[in-house]
Amino acid sequence: MNHAVRRLPAKLWLAVAILLAQFAISQPVQAGCSDGPAAAVDWTGCSKERLMLNGMDMTAGIFENAFLSGTGFKATLMAGANLQRSELVRSSFVGADLTGANLEKSLASRSDFSGAILRGARLVKAEFLRVSFAKADLTDADLSGGDFYRNDFSDAQMTGADLHDAIMPRAVFTGATMKGVNLAGAFLLQAHFEKVDLSGVAGLEQTQLDLVCGDETTILPVGLTAPTHWPCSEE
Repeated sequence: MNHAVRRLPAKLWLAVAILLAQFAISQPVQAGCSDGPAAAVDWTGCSKERLMLNGMDMTAGIFENAFLSGTGFKATLMAGANLQRSELVRSSFVGADLTGANLEKSLASRSDFSGAILRGARLVKAEFLRVSFAKADLTDADLSGGDFYRNDFSDAQMTGADLHDAIMPRAVFTGATMKGVNLAGAFLLQAHFEKVDLSGVAGLEQTQLDLVCGDETTILPVGLTAPTHWPCSEE
């Protein structure tokens, strides 16, 4: 019996060592909230509000569930970045490269994406209030199911973008390029399409068109007619 007791500590230590090793392997990699801005940085869930990160290289960074309100990303490289469910209130992405970035279910209000590159970006079910995408490149971007109340898409490049089921009342598309844009089911109450060629869009129905604003510069798809209230009166 005494011999067995003397051997017990060694077995116990071995068991503890195995358990510790298994625990370490099973733990997820923690976000580096103290890490500085860099390519592929992981700021998952981190609070990075009111910072000036203009011109940084943050390509493929992970910002899921991060708080980025008031932060400046002007001309920042963020291609392939993951911004899912991030908070972007009053943030600036002017001229930033967000090619292929994922902004699904992100939240923004009065933020500025003017001139930003969002080619192939994913904004599915994003909630953006009074956000500017003026002169931005949204080619092949997916905005389906998102809420874009009073967003400014004037002079934006939107070729091939998917806007189906998007909520876009009072959005401004004046001068935007919209060839191949999918507007099926989009809610477009008093959205502005002056100086827009809509002849190449998909899914636009007369009932949708009857709710929007346009004028003699708006080119319509075959089979649709301009509403009698065009041009809309100033409010």
